[in-house]
Amino acid sequence: MGPTDSEVEQTANNHTVTKDEENVVADTTNLPPDKDPEVTFDTGLRSWLQVLGSFFLFFNSWGVINTWGAYQTYYEQDLLSGTSSSTIAWIGSLQSFLLMMIGVVTGPLFDAGYFRGLIGFAAFMLPFGLMMTSISTAYWHLILAQGVCVGLAAGCLFVPSVAILPQYFQRKRGLANGFAASGSSIGGVVYPIMFHKLQQEVGFAWATRAIGFICFGTIILSLSIMRVRFKPKEKRKLYQFSAFKELGFCLFTVAMFLGFLGFYNFLFYVQSYAIETGIVDSNLGFYLISMLNAASTFGRIGPNFLADHLGPLNMLTPAVTITSILAFIWIGVHTVPGIIILAVFYGFFSGGFVSLPPVVMASMTPDVRDLGTRLGMMFAIVSFGLLIGTPIGGAILTDTNKYLGVQLFTACCLVASAVLMAALRFVRSGPHLKVKT
Repeated sequence: MGPTDSEVEQTANNHTVTKDEENVVADTTNLPPDKDPEVTFDTGLRSWLQVLGSFFLFFNSWGVINTWGAYQTYYEQDLLSGTSSSTIAWIGSLQSFLLMMIGVVTGPLFDAGYFRGLIGFAAFMLPFGLMMTSISTAYWHLILAQGVCVGLAAGCLFVPSVAILPQYFQRKRGLANGFAASGSSIGGVVYPIMFHKLQQEVGFAWATRAIGFICFGTIILSLSIMRVRFKPKEKRKLYQFSAFKELGFCLFTVAMFLGFLGFYNFLFYVQSYAIETGIVDSNLGFYLISMLNAASTFGRIGPNFLADHLGPLNMLTPAVTITSILAFIWIGVHTVPGIIILAVFYGFFSGGFVSLPPVVMASMTPDVRDLGTRLGMMFAIVSFGLLIGTPIGGAILTDTNKYLGVQLFTACCLVASAVLMAALRFVRSGPHLKVKT
């Protein structure tokens, strides 16, 4: 899931449209963008083709990452049955870590004009990683193939998927990003079902290869229709350490780190929990993550729409709070309807948790030209939470042989995140509930 649709405004690691760039576009039409922005932004077949291309980039970055739950369950029960859950989880957490961390590098590469190079590299590396995964027989094979290769490729896709849209959209930028980011949730629906069905019919190897072929075809489609509109004139800074002197930035960064430290444990372990405790059979269990990701599609769009009217922090704080409550409810769920409803609700509310942070950061950044740098710094720190969170959950599961510890760890991390979000809101707007912030 992802991701964090983290996923959506990571223009952070990329690029922000500046006034100079708007004038470059305006010169091509001889009309100033502030007079008639519809002439140069938000309209036309070419602009919406970029949205389609970005949709498939999300589909093959966070969409593939969100499939890990199905692989985790399969490895625990079959290929790596003698390996602990914690050890197996390092493969999936490495994917997520690399996806976010290498944005520090791919952002400047995009700004330097290497858009097609990044997509071309991923078009080779992602299918290659999956093909190598299909023939892997040992744990270290999977670390290199599925952890490193797939993670690096997904990171190269994610940055361009959000960096290019501001070149074509101004007033409808949120809508365009919303449609594009839904690719991560839909990928998280399609790929797990595809893997589960094909694994039963043709085996693990060909199920994984089939996903690789789909990835290659859809990435090539994106490569064929996406075009950079102009090369940025300003290169963003990699670091801005003065941001750590601001209480708001520090509170928000720590809150996001704690949130992602626990968040993905639900996605990684809910399938195995439901199957091993006898709540569902293995067939229905494999559909839980797909249900969660389907609900997340709506959870990414709805809260972002409301955030424009109520304030992003006013939407993010309830989203993470409700997600933490659902994590506690997970402890008491022991029926088929209960686990399905829980997965759907967790997907919907966590969709806001992973898609709103860039919008909140934008509202806290004094100079919009520093937004990319600050987001890059924040997500670099958050990526370590993604890296260690699920292995910690797996270690707890291995030591106790019960899911209660994993459930409490997930819930407590999210509660801590919610408390810090509420503190941040108080720092920014005081006790006034009706203030838009």
